[in-house]
Amino acid sequence: MSLPTARGGPHERAAWIRAFHDTHDQARTLVCFPHAGGTAGQYFPLSAALAPDVRVLAVQYPGRQDRCTEPAFEDVTLLADAIARLLAEPRPAAPPVLFGHSLGALVAFETATRLEHRYGASPAGLIVSGMQAPYRRTAPRLPGDDEEAALEALLRLGGTDPAIAVHPELRAMVLPALRSDFRAAAAYRPGSCPSLLSCPVTAWTGRDDELTHGDVQAWAEHTTAGFHTRDFAGGHFYLNGFPPLIVEAVRTALTRTTGAIARARTRTDT
Repeated sequence: MSLPTARGGPHERAAWIRAFHDTHDQARTLVCFPHAGGTAGQYFPLSAALAPDVRVLAVQYPGRQDRCTEPAFEDVTLLADAIARLLAEPRPAAPPVLFGHSLGALVAFETATRLEHRYGASPAGLIVSGMQAPYRRTAPRLPGDDEEAALEALLRLGGTDPAIAVHPELRAMVLPALRSDFRAAAAYRPGSCPSLLSCPVTAWTGRDDELTHGDVQAWAEHTTAGFHTRDFAGGHFYLNGFPPLIVEAVRTALTRTTGAIARARTRTDT
């Protein structure tokens, strides 16, 4: 399977990378990676909460929504190749922090390794959520070929709107990309790029998720810099909608990795 080429031009970049709100010149950049079956728009609430001090960029994977005519990916490493090239060329003035949840954590991790080891453009930090460290992963229990079972699994975890299950047109739009995402998760094996990062890594999980403490703690093996971990109330999709506690945790992680976040001046300030 081949992915659309990410050449870094304005049209290609606009297809892959979405920005939702205006930010000021000193804003930190946070690049966000959706879960299996997810879309860039799921990071809109986080962008709204952090703007204008943080520039939230969300990746839109091919094969869904306005990219539904493009082939969905079934290889995490090919997807990371394309995204890393877009993020590295041209090189940003300040390195971003990468943030991925569930399958997005693996894509963010593989993108980070490529930025550092292929392009010499290490990100400022990596935040991973709801996923085992790459070398701790066992064969996933989520189905890779049965679309109905894949949707049932995502609904059970709380990762999508239940209305999709009873709406034929929505099901037809969502299921092909969801199946491809689960296939990508099942086929993923680390090691196509050096996996040791020089940036800090932060790993999060929901307390009611199936991940063990060791699954999350093992992310520390992928960095020579600082490592922080935290759990939150809730299950696998504890961060849905980005409630204030999660927003503040993101802001804290950004501050830890990039320094104090410069806030936009208001009329009161002036």
